[in-house]
Formats: sequence, structure tokens, C-alpha cells
Amino acid sequence: MRMLKKKSPLEKYTGVDIVFYAIVNVFLILVLIIVFIPMWSTITLSFRPNTYIGTNLEMMFLPPWEWSISAYKALIGNMGFFGSLWNSLKIFIFGVMTALFLTIPLSYVLSVKTLPGRKPLIIFVLIPYLFSVGLIPTYLVVVGLGLTNNLAAVFLPGAIGTYNCLIMYRFFEGLPEELKESARIDGAAEWYILLRIILPLSKPIIMTIGLYYGVSFWNDFFNAMLYISNNALQPLPILLRNILMGAGMNEFIEINAFGDAPIQAIKAACVFMSAIPMLLAYPFIQKYFTKGTLLGSVKG
Repeated sequence: MRMLKKKSPLEKYTGVDIVFYAIVNVFLILVLIIVFIPMWSTITLSFRPNTYIGTNLEMMFLPPWEWSISAYKALIGNMGFFGSLWNSLKIFIFGVMTALFLTIPLSYVLSVKTLPGRKPLIIFVLIPYLFSVGLIPTYLVVVGLGLTNNLAAVFLPGAIGTYNCLIMYRFFEGLPEELKESARIDGAAEWYILLRIILPLSKPIIMTIGLYYGVSFWNDFFNAMLYISNNALQPLPILLRNILMGAGMNEFIEINAFGDAPIQAIKAACVFMSAIPMLLAYPFIQKYFTKGTLLGSVKG
């Protein structure tokens, strides 16, 4: 009996498929190069020696043993940096907790199909997504609540993102209705269903929305610039902005506080260090990020 020859993986694809996947691979490689070059330029620029006189392009190919860590020493040795970093961490932690605490119940309520007035409520949630109230009313509300010079002013105005709420609402709506109905028949209250049944099944979407909120709060400098005038409460993006503006306007008072490191290296080191927490957090939630985005995507 003649044995069948096992087909190679490439034999499963036609010539058109092979060409298509080759084009996709080339495109992805180009995207990777486009993303990698600026990142590598920023990293190498942050290690620029004070005596280096070459261009930034030449610095990208400078051997590591000629790098200098003077910029990182200057940042770490400056108390303003650690204070700003701690403020950003508090905004990140309390902002994500507050945003999820408000978004999860609202999204679950919208997903309950038997809720009276559900459609008007959905329209009410969509209105601020389609029509922004503007900066002045928001500013008046924040000031009226006495949140100026308070870190809560950075994350409370954006604690409920309509887009994030809709993604989570679609995820909750896609869960089997039989699970909720069986719990209701057994006499379970809605808060019990949410805590004991829905949330254990919703880890992907919670991690995904938490990442969305976290990146937004971590990088937000506009709200901090508007509502925080106390230098002791300024987050890291404000410190970075002050460094950039000080360099552009030749204001050496702020720059000299960081020692004799090159100002270009200081700026690059601050950008890189401010991105480190997000770079460290993303690998741990990446598997949830893709699944949560796909399952919770807004369907047309």
C-alpha cells in the first residue's frame, strides 16, 4: 500500500495567497522600522555625552561603551522629577480605579435589556460623545467643585469615557443571557449578578478599558495645566513640558536645576523614563487587550 505524501505548509496556499502574505509581511516590517527608528533615536539621544559634537543620526550608531548616563543621573538626582513621577502614579492608580468604578456599573445597566427606559438612557449617554460641552463649562464645574490644586481634577473630568463605556456595554450584552436569568430566578439581586457572575467573566474587557484609561491619565497634561498651579502637585507631563519650553525659550533657570547634562539628552531621557511604566505594564495585559477589544468592539 502506497503511503500518502505529507504536504508542506506552503502547498496549502495558492500563488496569490503567497504573494498577498509576502506583501503583508513586507508592510509590517516597514511599519516596524518606522516605529523603531524614532524610538531608538530617543534612547540613544538620552545617552548622549556632554562632549559629543556629532549629529543625532551619527549618535544612533555610537557604540554603547561611549554612551553617558549623565542625563539619567541628573533626572534621578532632581527631587522635582521624583515628586512629579509620584504625582503621575497617584493620578494613574486612582484615576483607573475611579474610572472603572463608574464605567462598569453604567455599562452593565445599559446591557440589561429589561431595564425600563433603556433606549433613552443610551441616547443620553451618546449625547456627550457626539456633542462636546466645551472647555469653559467643564472648567466652571471643576472650579465650582473646589478641585483646583487637587490631583482629582486631572482624572475626574474624564472618569467616564463614552467610547470606553460603549465597548464595555457591548461586551456585557454579548454574555449569555441565560446566566443572568438563572441567577434572577434564584433571587439574586443585580449587584450580586454583576459582582459574582459578570465581572469574573469580564477580565479581558476590564483590563482593556483599564489600559485605555491608564494611558490617557498618564499622558494627560492639559487638565493638570488648567487646574494645578502648585508646583508640588505637578505630574510628570507638566515637568516634561516645562523642560521643553525652557529649552525652546532659552530659560536656563529650569534647565540648570538638572546639572550639566546636555539639554537634548535631558529631554530624551525624560520622554523615555515617562514611557517606561506603560512599557512595563503592556506585556502583562497584552493577551487581554486583543481579546477584549475584539469581543467588546462596537458592532454596526
